[in-house]
Amino acid sequence: MNAAADYAFPALVVARLVLAFVPLPNALKYDQQLSSPLTSYSRLREGIYLLEHGIDPYSGGFFRHSPLLLSLFSTVLPLTRYTSPLLWTAVDSVAAWTLVRIWRLRTGAKHTSRDTQIASLYLLNPYILLPSLAFSTSSMENMLCLLAIMFACRGRASASLFALASLVHLSLPSILLAAPLILLNISRPVSRLALPRPFDIPLRKTLPLITELFGYAALLTLASTIVCGNWLWVEKTWGASLTLPDLSPNPGLWWYFFTEMFDHFRPFFLMVFSVHLLIYIAPICIKFQHDFLFATFLLVGVLAVFKPYPTLSDPGLFLSMFSIFPEIYPYLRHPIVTALIHLHASLLLPLFNSLWLRQGTGNANFFYASTLVFGMGNGAALMDAIWAGLRIAIGELKEGYEVAQE
Repeated sequence: MNAAADYAFPALVVARLVLAFVPLPNALKYDQQLSSPLTSYSRLREGIYLLEHGIDPYSGGFFRHSPLLLSLFSTVLPLTRYTSPLLWTAVDSVAAWTLVRIWRLRTGAKHTSRDTQIASLYLLNPYILLPSLAFSTSSMENMLCLLAIMFACRGRASASLFALASLVHLSLPSILLAAPLILLNISRPVSRLALPRPFDIPLRKTLPLITELFGYAALLTLASTIVCGNWLWVEKTWGASLTLPDLSPNPGLWWYFFTEMFDHFRPFFLMVFSVHLLIYIAPICIKFQHDFLFATFLLVGVLAVFKPYPTLSDPGLFLSMFSIFPEIYPYLRHPIVTALIHLHASLLLPLFNSLWLRQGTGNANFFYASTLVFGMGNGAALMDAIWAGLRIAIGELKEGYEVAQE
């Protein structure tokens, strides 16, 4: 790497820190697209206030953060107008550095010419940047996700599983990533998309890892219960992802559907929507058993599309991870169409959100229509990635041949 590249990452971090201290309008800071009821900074501050005044934050229906975050930010890292920008900048910087490390581990190189580009695509991604400027705790979830992947690529199973357990503790739907990450721990992160072969490592090697993951999860659960003093937090945090008690608008696909749902049918469709997420794990892990890093990437994309309480940072992580799979670029089927759909949705989402919730000249259908376009863009990106991951194994086609999808 040249001298300019060596200073690029620190420059990006400094620029990100400057942006963090720029005052934001309240309309952006409390925007439902940037933070959900489970990741909202204002709700986290309110929970800390209630705790400091002797009131159980989980006795109501407003606070839905983990007790560990509550304990951390009320003691070790108090949130102020100065510490919050520093903390969220550090979180984003660690996440960007981790993504670069994953790329290096995949290529087997100590430094590459794409390191700065990968870090830039994360730190300057609007879907990542804006939720972080709003201090959404989804930024911390992204960091933990990338740390779990990076440690798995390095073969450090305990660190990877602890990061994964922490991620699942903060965001229950992230349990989808457990299977490919455990298998990644006993395999290699190098690209084998062009030369697929069966997974030949005995699955019994995963049993100690599964046991260790459950041990970390139990430890974090016990610590949360001790901090909280009761089990109310389980219903208010993990239960929220399963029962969807707060139907605040967000960029996801669940909220409007259950707003219009008759109560009689609600339990059945909650079960269907939740189980639907699980059906992707086995097919993706089996089909991409030769490259579990790519399988993990695809399941991150599934979460970006179907997560119960998403923010813009969820698809932001998926789109940023495209940068570590350059081998699939020539085989993407409709990249221009997908990019234009995302551009279209990025304009519609804030516009229709403002028309409905601020100016009062629209209604919920306006905003939900834009979330459908956004979901279609995320789904198109996911399908493009799956197609390219499969298509690359065929290689260059001979004249007179074509690849057909049935």
